[in-house]
Amino acid sequence: MKGITYDDFQKVELRVGQITRAEVFEKARKPAYKLWIDFGEELGIKRSSAQITQLYHIDELLGKRVVAVTNFPPKQIADFMSEVLVLGVDSSAGGVSLLGIDHEAPLGTRVY
Repeated sequence: MKGITYDDFQKVELRVGQITRAEVFEKARKPAYKLWIDFGEELGIKRSSAQITQLYHIDELLGKRVVAVTNFPPKQIADFMSEVLVLGVDSSAGGVSLLGIDHEAPLGTRVY
């Protein structure tokens, strides 16, 4: 695997956001949710599509703090424009487990 420099890493904006709204994404090819995530004053609310239906119910997503890439170009998924990439890992229980933070941090805080 080829390494990257710290300068390369700094080009990727990873930020903390809070899910404010979630809906079942009916038109997605694979089961997914539409998410609206608040990244604070600087970035505001951004949308994302996330295939996290195996481990999360909509009700438990509201208010959840997540980590997302905020500077990828938007991506059209069916009739929905996904503006950020919410980060997660494959869980040994099956499905995707979201990356989050253990302690409060202001919305929009950059991950380093």
